[in-house]
Amino acid sequence: MDVRPLAERMRPETLDQVIGQDQLTAAGKIVHEIIERKQPVSLILWGPPGSGKTTLARIIAHQTDAEFIELSAVTAKKDDVRDVVRTAEANQRLGMRTILFVDEIHRFNKAQQDAFLPHVEAGTIVLIGATTENPSFEVINPLLSRSRVLVLEPLSKDSVITILKRTAKTLALGDKKLPNASIALLAELSAGDARVALGNLELALQLAGNKPVTTQVVETAAQTKLPGYDKKGETHYNVISAFIKSLRGSDATAALYYLARMLQAGEDPKFIARRMVIFTSEDIGLAAPAALNLAVSTFLAVERIGMPECEYNLYHCAAVLAKTHKSRVVTDAMTAAKTTARKYPDLPVPLGLRNAPTKLMQDLGYGKDYAWQAGFEAPEGFLPPELKDLKII
Repeated sequence: MDVRPLAERMRPETLDQVIGQDQLTAAGKIVHEIIERKQPVSLILWGPPGSGKTTLARIIAHQTDAEFIELSAVTAKKDDVRDVVRTAEANQRLGMRTILFVDEIHRFNKAQQDAFLPHVEAGTIVLIGATTENPSFEVINPLLSRSRVLVLEPLSKDSVITILKRTAKTLALGDKKLPNASIALLAELSAGDARVALGNLELALQLAGNKPVTTQVVETAAQTKLPGYDKKGETHYNVISAFIKSLRGSDATAALYYLARMLQAGEDPKFIARRMVIFTSEDIGLAAPAALNLAVSTFLAVERIGMPECEYNLYHCAAVLAKTHKSRVVTDAMTAAKTTARKYPDLPVPLGLRNAPTKLMQDLGYGKDYAWQAGFEAPEGFLPPELKDLKII
């Protein structure tokens, strides 16, 4: 009896079994070409949980005839890395390639990541790192420059449904045992994570026993009810719109209600935090300039801490922004400045404000009478003569 989790048992073993990520796996795309040519290269796979990072790494190793060694950055120690290098050096002498897969590579510190560089450069190992965090911030530049960064997207609902139906066929689950409505609900509740969908299915099968897996059983297994929210549909835009308008209207209760709906539906907390950063300058602006600091700090907290703990930061920020005085001065000034710049894109800069790095420029009057001091008043004014009466803010 196979006691492995269902998600592990259903993991694809060849590229043609992979569902989703066509931007990487379709004919002519990079992963397909790597396998077709049997020439593995160092990669950083960046994507959300359950999107197929580990699966792709294993398939690349298997289909390019390379030895696959897996480390987790959470538990790996220096001795583990040294053991991998020794194995890879032995493989290299035998003409075999070694792919080292490092899960959660962003959890390795700079010194640990540096340790891979000479072995990647020498071709001793082909490094494939997986991360859920932006590699621009979490992976050192020398390692990035020696790797290709591949972005994996959350699986679409249709892709998850396909995976679930294939699983049902493999397990010989008929329509009566696993109705289409339950499959659709499992896909919706997965938030694009195949591992979550299969984990919920596995538990639902255990709870149902000999009875059908109804939507009620699925909800019990997933410990949640399906929110009326589609992250790519109309409801998504309606709820985020209501959230922003509630902030603008200083209704904190409504803002927090819509925030709760979004988070419970699996909305990306960074998306919400970004919208609040924009809101602080667009709708609060000069009425409370420090609000921008709070919003940016909230975004950083969300990015560094993640769910569920960062919920405190999101609710804190939303409550403050809702109760803060509002001002459209910055937004109106930005619109006026952009309109003027489009209408007068080439007006000469007044001579006194021009840069004067050479004697010729100084002789021509560049920078004339300019004084580097607070409150300096330019004799010619700071704007071109054609705009001397312009007042934006």
